[in-house]
Amino acid sequence: MAHLPWKAALAAVAFTGPAMADCMGASGPCVIASGTYNIKLPDHNNAKTPIVIFLHGYGGSGKTTLRNKRIAGPILKRGYALIAPNAIKRKDARASSWNFHPDFNRGRDEAAFFKAVIDDAVNKFNLDPKNVLLAGFSIGGSMASYIACNNPAEFTAFAPVSGSFWRPHPTSCKTPIKLFHTHGWADKVVPLEGRKINKNFVQGDVFYALDLWRKTNSCTQPRPEKISTKGAFMRRKWESCVLGSTLEFALFSGGHTVPKGWANMILNWYEQLPDQTVQN
Repeated sequence: MAHLPWKAALAAVAFTGPAMADCMGASGPCVIASGTYNIKLPDHNNAKTPIVIFLHGYGGSGKTTLRNKRIAGPILKRGYALIAPNAIKRKDARASSWNFHPDFNRGRDEAAFFKAVIDDAVNKFNLDPKNVLLAGFSIGGSMASYIACNNPAEFTAFAPVSGSFWRPHPTSCKTPIKLFHTHGWADKVVPLEGRKINKNFVQGDVFYALDLWRKTNSCTQPRPEKISTKGAFMRRKWESCVLGSTLEFALFSGGHTVPKGWANMILNWYEQLPDQTVQN
């Protein structure tokens, strides 16, 4: 799953700008049985194209994700297809949201939906199903975290930003993974420690999540082996973990947002991942 043979190929491919996929001539988003997704493709020379799937936040949409220059610009420029699935709005809800928490399962099987999105996009647009980075913002970041924990098999790596687990926290995850979590120090919408939304929903603790990821990856030390304070991000990286797994955490000074420079930081990390398959 984690082999990345396209790294060398990307360097030899000339990209001239992003192209909007038309879903084989159909207007609007791509439609499958379980939902819809939006997609933009880079211009390329018919090479197998790696994929970034980005999950929008509460009340967002795939369409607005593709319009976000901080997200779409760097991803497309560097030769990735950007897929932005759409969450569903329930009848009793104010806005669209992901069915993210296993203890409050109401509606669509999101793991099955994302697999169907990948299968459909690969078939329609000749993309590489073995090189898929799953990212997401806010509730989308939470959704990406739960997929990483419970249903990671379809993805190479995970990059939640400003969103993580909710209470009650999961107590274990399925298998070692490659994950990079990014969060704002001043985030008041999804604080690092979490907050109560209502009597049923309480956001989780990012530091608990990091501890769970360390246990999942069998890291021998609670502390990170590498710490960096250069630039806009304060980064911590754990290296004494099971072969093939990766865990990194970055803080930025701002609030609840996808910060400037996030996409390039994550793609740099992704392209430098170890090629060996995760060992269980």
